[in-house]
Amino acid sequence: MADLDTLDDAVAAAAFRRLVRHLRHRDDAQNVDLMGLAGFCRNCLSDWVQEADASLSKDAAREIVYGMPYAQWKAEHQSEATPEQLAKMAESVAKNA
Repeated sequence: MADLDTLDDAVAAAAFRRLVRHLRHRDDAQNVDLMGLAGFCRNCLSDWVQEADASLSKDAAREIVYGMPYAQWKAEHQSEATPEQLAKMAESVAKNA
């Protein structure tokens, strides 16, 4: 298996930016569904950005990922999670430990 840490930083940055642009475009993909399938979502990604650059606030890191203030994205794109979505998310997140 290839060592991820040997990946060129410019390549990694380009892939990260492509992922963020894809998530911005696919605002129909709800965070709860991303969590249910992959165990991470836009909020996780923004948390990782903040961890990588401690000078960023949580809000600033989320705005980088969402492309707008989180509250605005939430109001425009987030729907209420169903009990089924929440259960799938909980099952998926348990695999992250």
